[in-house]
Amino acid sequence: MPGDAVEGPLSEREIDRPDRGDPSERAVLRKVFRRLVPFLFLLYVANILDRNNISFARLTMLADLGLDESVYGWGATFCFYLGYLAFEVPSNLILHRVGARLWIGRIMITWGLVSTYTMFVRDARDFYIVRILLGVAEAGFFPGIVLYLSYWFPTRERARAVACFMMASPLSSAFGGVVSGWLLDHADGAAGLKGWQWLFLIEGLPAVILGIATWFYLTDRPAAAGWLSPDERDWLDQRMAREDRDRVASHGLDRLQALGHPLMVLFILLYFTIALGTNSFGFYAPKILKGTFTGWSTQQIGYLYLVPNLTTAIAMYLVGRHSDATGERRWHIAGCALIAAIGWWLSATVQSPWLALLALTMASAGMISMIGLFWSLATSYLSGLGAVGGIALINTIANTGGAFSSPLMSYIKKTTGSFAAGQVLLGVVMLAGAGIALAIRHDHDRSAAVGTAFGSPLSD
Repeated sequence: MPGDAVEGPLSEREIDRPDRGDPSERAVLRKVFRRLVPFLFLLYVANILDRNNISFARLTMLADLGLDESVYGWGATFCFYLGYLAFEVPSNLILHRVGARLWIGRIMITWGLVSTYTMFVRDARDFYIVRILLGVAEAGFFPGIVLYLSYWFPTRERARAVACFMMASPLSSAFGGVVSGWLLDHADGAAGLKGWQWLFLIEGLPAVILGIATWFYLTDRPAAAGWLSPDERDWLDQRMAREDRDRVASHGLDRLQALGHPLMVLFILLYFTIALGTNSFGFYAPKILKGTFTGWSTQQIGYLYLVPNLTTAIAMYLVGRHSDATGERRWHIAGCALIAAIGWWLSATVQSPWLALLALTMASAGMISMIGLFWSLATSYLSGLGAVGGIALINTIANTGGAFSSPLMSYIKKTTGSFAAGQVLLGVVMLAGAGIALAIRHDHDRSAAVGTAFGSPLSD
């Protein structure tokens, strides 16, 4: 029965909600947080900037190159994910073998160079090729960081750590929108380059610089952390090893065979809804705002784009903090998905531009707040090679939602004349995500059960 004492491995509730530990343990985790999370935050800022700056570049780039909406739709996401998904799992396996420091640094340098090269695109073929190469270059970055954080943060602290790292996504989108809007309006024609060319040049180079810095700054594992004292290293190394053993004993998902477990289906379906929604927002929110706030310049739209992204950053931190404090994941994810669903529906139906902005803000805050919670939940089941392959596999298959988000929205816009039907559809998708989250059952006594859709527990 819930609440009864259980012998043997830690239960999920015991992992998620242990006593907070003595001051020395809290001090170790604070030191790890201060050392790693701000730097990883910067890396993700560069990542999101280079992935999503195409959404602002399109405001002038398509007309300059004579490209239509369908070319953008297929190139922005489908071609990008064609390269990204093909190399995602191999990239994570390489990271596990050679270490995060070397591999993440390599990823950043190559994607920064490819992103910068986008300034030389001249036609649809060039656009498709450079987007495929950008996907190949970036493959493994996000699942690699999620895996890396699982080496350093106990389960009880992980949602907040992942949320703080992922706050880079809305903040990069927010301030990247301001910078991108300014470049499109004011750098156009400078040195014979178009504004969108300056955008790719200026926003691509920071990734290269940070990639080089990664080789000197990151530490692969707690045992090698010279910036911790020997006692601190020993405590953290033993704490993480004990959690890993407990996950293996409770769930047995520590081998690559775990990738075929039915629970993975629920994780993939849930993350599919998140990927479809967040990618649609990232690639089309500026265009939706441009159509809603008629007469506004691209620079003004960039400033307006601050509202949903800054609000999302705050929401991510607060939701992740509350989830860690309570040790609960599923209902937090479902609640965020419901808020996102309502936001998407309202954004398609309200008449006031400002209410539409508020609705889009709800959609963004709900969807992106789900991500840190999701990965905290998934990594509480997976361990060893199961975690290495599982994180990458979930991200790979589920991100087909991201791959088809842009062609889907472009098709709906072309056939209906607006994005409204697409926004309603995304609301339905997020509502489905809420249901899937609640189908992933936790048995807090001893182990987690597979979602009720499959009917059988992982272990007795």
